[in-house]
Amino acid sequence: MKLASYLKDGRPSFGAVTGGGVVDLADAFGGQFSSLKALLAADAVAEAQALVSGQSPFRPLEDIELLPVIPNPGKIWCCGLNYHEHVQETQRELTEQPTFFLRVADSQAAHQQAIVRPRESSQLDFEGEIAVVIGRGGRRIPEAEARRHVAGYACYNDATIRDWQRHTSQWGPGKNFWRTGGFGPWLVTADEIPFGTELTLTTRLNGAVMQQATTAMLIHSIARQIAYVSTVAPLQPGDVIVTGTPGGVGARRTPPVWMRSGDIVEVEVERVGVLRNPVIVES
Repeated sequence: MKLASYLKDGRPSFGAVTGGGVVDLADAFGGQFSSLKALLAADAVAEAQALVSGQSPFRPLEDIELLPVIPNPGKIWCCGLNYHEHVQETQRELTEQPTFFLRVADSQAAHQQAIVRPRESSQLDFEGEIAVVIGRGGRRIPEAEARRHVAGYACYNDATIRDWQRHTSQWGPGKNFWRTGGFGPWLVTADEIPFGTELTLTTRLNGAVMQQATTAMLIHSIARQIAYVSTVAPLQPGDVIVTGTPGGVGARRTPPVWMRSGDIVEVEVERVGVLRNPVIVES
């Protein structure tokens, strides 16, 4: 099942994407859940799937203004330097433990929403990634149990303001500019993608392939990432783990390739879909 967050009559809502459009689950549940995050917290995905089969779409998908898949995550953990090719192109050393940084919720942008290059920089770079959304919370989750905590998967573009990332050894400023992190178009539930399935990740800029890799190439597996960050703090339903970008980022090309106003950037994840964002410059 594909689950999405969006605006309905100007108000945040959520629903299931079907072949004919979108079934609004907030209405189907009679207002019981205020958001997709609340649905996950109640462990009601199976119940939602049963409801969808008896409902008609309220609107075609193309007529809906989508929101980031989880507009209000408590935590967005982003794994850096998690593909060998990316470690090599950044001229960094491979570390025994995964490298993580945090994003904030309002740094995100939805499918078809513009990624915004701030006027303070011209160095807006793409980073296609696979996002894992947590469905069941927990602390110190063993790797062998990680699959039980995954609600599903989405596409992510961890777009980065490179010069601000390099201001200090802390990456946070370059990773948290407003509306730079594309997250969408929807969540594909874990029952559709068995845990450990090898998925292909592709990033395109104006139709040209810039990055391509598979999850078999991850240095630290998704299970390892879940175990690691849940040791730091309890994971909660709706938390997001962004699992790393492969080689080919714009900053490491000769000459560098920065995203410009009018560009179209796409992140495609096999069996999930395509996240598409135009690029604009902040006025």
